[in-house]
Amino acid sequence: MSKPVKSTDREQAVLNLVFAALSDPVRREILTRLDGEELLVSELAQPFDISLQAVSRHIQVLVRAGLITQERTGRISRCRLDAEPIASAAGWINQYAKYWQQQFDTLVAFLPELDNSNTEDDSHGHDHSEDENQRD
Repeated sequence: MSKPVKSTDREQAVLNLVFAALSDPVRREILTRLDGEELLVSELAQPFDISLQAVSRHIQVLVRAGLITQERTGRISRCRLDAEPIASAAGWINQYAKYWQQQFDTLVAFLPELDNSNTEDDSHGHDHSEDENQRD
């Protein structure tokens, strides 16, 4: 297994902004709505039960994190998803995949034992329906 690569201060700062931006459900929903579309700020704000100004503040957090870009034409502001910072965050998370993969490997190794245990119970005439009735 490869050792995690030491990231630069700039990469750490970007990750901090991305994770902070993704921590809010409104901002995650904004990103979901922008998937494959460009939308006006007013269009983004429609489904939320918050003010247009509050949605604009959420958008600015996403812009600072590099997750969306805004193009302004006069008073019209159009937003577009930029998924590259999400890919960077996913890469950072993925370096820890070995830990949860070990848990899956342990589970896979344990499943035959569990199956054998159930088979032995069945062969001893154990009635599982009694167990189920007791749980109700």
